Amino acid sequence: MEDQRTTRLDAAPDRSGAAPGPAGPAADAGGLRTRLIVPVLAFGGILMAVMQTVVVPMLPELPAQTGSSRSTVSWMLTATLLTGAVLNPVLGRAGDMYGKRPVLIGSLAAMTVGSALCAVTSDIRILIAARALQGSAAAVVPLATSILRDVLPSRRIGSAVALMSSTVGIGAALGLPLASVVLERADWHVLFWVTTGLGLLGVAASWWVVPASPVRSPGRFDVLGAVLLATGLVGILLALSKGADWGWTSPPVLGLSVGGLLVLAVWGWQQLRCRVPLVDVRLAARRTVLLPHIAALLTGFAFYANWLSTAQLVQAPEGTGYGLGASAVVASLCLVPGGLTMVVLSPVSARISAARGARWTLLLGTLVISGAYVVRIFTSGHLLTITLGATMCSVGTGLVYSALPTLILDAVPLEQTAAATGLNVLMRTIGQSLCSTAVAAVLTQVTMDYDGTEMPTLHAYQIAFALASAAALGAALVTLGLPRPPRRTLAAR
Repeated sequence: MEDQRTTRLDAAPDRSGAAPGPAGPAADAGGLRTRLIVPVLAFGGILMAVMQTVVVPMLPELPAQTGSSRSTVSWMLTATLLTGAVLNPVLGRAGDMYGKRPVLIGSLAAMTVGSALCAVTSDIRILIAARALQGSAAAVVPLATSILRDVLPSRRIGSAVALMSSTVGIGAALGLPLASVVLERADWHVLFWVTTGLGLLGVAASWWVVPASPVRSPGRFDVLGAVLLATGLVGILLALSKGADWGWTSPPVLGLSVGGLLVLAVWGWQQLRCRVPLVDVRLAARRTVLLPHIAALLTGFAFYANWLSTAQLVQAPEGTGYGLGASAVVASLCLVPGGLTMVVLSPVSARISAARGARWTLLLGTLVISGAYVVRIFTSGHLLTITLGATMCSVGTGLVYSALPTLILDAVPLEQTAAATGLNVLMRTIGQSLCSTAVAAVLTQVTMDYDGTEMPTLHAYQIAFALASAAALGAALVTLGLPRPPRRTLAAR
């Protein structure tokens, strides 16, 4: 395998110039397409995050608009989560084997088709299926990160990966206000026409700009492993997503949880015996790979609490004693500074990693997140302090999300980068699912009566912030277990 990889890299064009590949800008060395590789890939990552968040502001209105129950409409979020989690490692492995460029473009195209379907129907069954189709875009970030490692000169990889990682926060910060503004002025179908147009732009730009990666991992695709992994993940994530609605001790939730764990155990055994596995379990169990995955799960939990709680807190009625009674647009705008800050800090985080190592960047980011939530516990009564606290959470998240892929890229072979980074994103997704479950449980259990309606108390939000702070602190402790790298810069690799 090593000989095959070396042959492919040696046969590739000079890495100091344009990215190689027959479909990419190989003949455009130093030209426009070469300079656009990083921005276009980052745009794809932002689109992915936007598609995941734009549906959130319309959820209260969709039951009446579609003639469905609130629990049925919630599947528009659940379906995207499930397919994204399942397809992340699968498409990552497919990209390593068959080419990252076609898999990336296919993921963006599926996302765009899903958006177009949402734009032309009010049938909840089609809407849910379309949102499931959009979940395939979750693989865009790990695929793009792997492409950057393959085609960029070493001196540019650090900053490019940091920017790519920050697109998750940028897209989420832009998606909420975009959706809120459009929904205030137009029918919700218009929002999906807007995202369809953006998706078409992303597909066209990726097709024109993104080069074919010179690194491939030959072998037969592990279909059985993909089926087992998908089955196990669907069982566990479905139980987490629907546990509050169905009851945590109900037979469906218990059956899905136990069944999912058993299937994943069988999957792990099968991966150890497979000659070309979907996921190299032995590699994933190494400390340099396993600990970043655990840190990704914990920081995914901490990151998502910021988005789940901030808008609700700001929109709570003033009569609750803590709410500001703000509109959905104002509430979503509180998160925009955090997304913009992640863009500004992406080159800074890359420099920190180059100078001190990605381990140090990860530790710094997790401590910033944990401290920001501690501050939020005591400063949740004013719009300015809420916005500042949310922004500080994003600052820490930007540092963490730039460090995690760098740690993974340093720890795995070139031909496994897309699958490994996809698995890391999967761990973040699981962390977000756990956070959604935990925060929902707190906000629905620690309540007060407000004009005949059950509303979360301020103490409920403080508990949610404390849980997120503890998760980030746990990630910091995990980071301390990583080996100290030799003092070297990324460019010296």
